[in-house]
Amino acid sequence: MSEKQISAEVPDWSREDIRRFWDPGQKLIRALRRYQAARAQGGVLAMIAGKYWALNHLFWSTMCQTELHLNTEVGGGLRLTHPTGIIIHPDARIGVNCMIFHQVTLAGPVVLGGHVDVGAGAKLIGPLTVGDHAVIGANAVVTKDVPAGATVAGIPAKIIG
Repeated sequence: MSEKQISAEVPDWSREDIRRFWDPGQKLIRALRRYQAARAQGGVLAMIAGKYWALNHLFWSTMCQTELHLNTEVGGGLRLTHPTGIIIHPDARIGVNCMIFHQVTLAGPVVLGGHVDVGAGAKLIGPLTVGDHAVIGANAVVTKDVPAGATVAGIPAKIIG
């Protein structure tokens, strides 16, 4: 599927598939999803499963040096291409089919729309909202809302396309 055809509303769950033994980003996301599912289910077995997935999440968070809180709202199809050093605030919300590269920080209540690509080293300092199909350039520092379909880059980030 080309980049133009990626939906901002319908999650592409295949983007989260674990394809190799060492897919730390996908395994981190799997731990988050299974923890949230266990917590939503309730009951004793779900509580035990939740504790297992919390430990699994801690392991992959440590391996990736990534902070993705267990209660963060994450849409389906998230890709953490190189998951090293990603910091995501617990109040952030990530839309469907987003892609986040290494060393990205979502500080505060940042809302990413559907199919947002965030380049390596970008810092998004909320509160702010990024529209669907937006692209945040590498090392950009975003402090204001980004409209849908825009490409932003620079410090401070400005619309370049």
